[in-house]
Amino acid sequence: MPDITHARIAVVHDWLVTRGGSERVLEQILRIWPQADLFSVLDFYDDADREYLGGRRAKTTFIQQLPLASRLYKKYLPLMPLAIEQLDLSQYDLVISSSHAVAKGVITGPNQLHVSYIHSPIRYAWDMQHQYLNEADLAKGIGSWAARLMLHRIRLWDARSSLGVDEFVANSRYIARRVKKVYRRNAVVIYPPVDVDAFDYCDQKEDFYLTASRMVPYKKIPDIVKAFAEMPLKRLVVIGDGPEFDRIKSHAMPNVTLMGYQPFDVLQDHMRRAKAFIFNAEEDFGIIPVEAQACGTPVVAYGSGGATETVIGMPSPNATGIFYATQSPQAIIDAISLFEASGDSLTSIACRENAERFSAERFRDSFERFCAQRYAEFVESRNSVAELI
Repeated sequence: MPDITHARIAVVHDWLVTRGGSERVLEQILRIWPQADLFSVLDFYDDADREYLGGRRAKTTFIQQLPLASRLYKKYLPLMPLAIEQLDLSQYDLVISSSHAVAKGVITGPNQLHVSYIHSPIRYAWDMQHQYLNEADLAKGIGSWAARLMLHRIRLWDARSSLGVDEFVANSRYIARRVKKVYRRNAVVIYPPVDVDAFDYCDQKEDFYLTASRMVPYKKIPDIVKAFAEMPLKRLVVIGDGPEFDRIKSHAMPNVTLMGYQPFDVLQDHMRRAKAFIFNAEEDFGIIPVEAQACGTPVVAYGSGGATETVIGMPSPNATGIFYATQSPQAIIDAISLFEASGDSLTSIACRENAERFSAERFRDSFERFCAQRYAEFVESRNSVAELI
């Protein structure tokens, strides 16, 4: 059977500017194959930032050299499909793309296997287009039509470039459904890695609720704060900063503590002690509910997106949380009432055990086995065709 350890491997990522969930996946992929070469549309990490990449510098595209690309790189999105297609990967046997935008659009040949770990099809070009236009103040006017034309062209390219992917791996069943809807392709689900071991388990809870997030519109933090304005005897702690901070502050009552941005140790301390974590976003996967459960803390969550796969809702055995049906203050109020009536049904140990399903070690093992099997099948199939010819 062909051995993947002897394959020449290229790993392609969208861009290297900040470190978020997709970069955690990239880190683990590079741990599996430390000999792989790294490619990206652009790479503006400093030396400290790239430690998790093993010190690698990505081979980049012409966008790296464009004016103010380090800060305004998203403004160059219309050029990124062209840029990613200019990367020459012809010398590699296996190409692995980590993609939420354009990385999956690299060009490969018939003797190369392309596995794409997809965090999502381009969100703002497909089903989230109207939300994106509204939030960017592009719902009306000439600018709106220019943006809509650009997104239309990106959709055409995105659908076309999906044909060059041999195997899709999605980060959740929710994203696998989106892949099926947009690309008409099936995707295997391998959940992304969460650093569960970085979070300390605690089964002694205090009388407050917690939410933590970057304060951007789709996180729907104002709904949580409004809900607690209607529950003055219940305490809420909010950790995070962002463009919506002032709006959220305007809804806060004395029972709501806004802490702004906090370092990891402060976040973890509150996460360990909170009686429950409130999560009101519709995420592709959603790492932070898993981190809360790793601390032994149940989750009260909007019942859509990745949270429905990372939280075990009541009345399931070993439940770790409560789901509610709409992103509204009243739905959150009702869910908290249900949570407080649940008694001992949601245990800290069940939360921790559920979180351990998403460890980095599990991700590495699952993704390595998947790629090794698909690579062996691909090489054998290619060789069989050669023999027939």
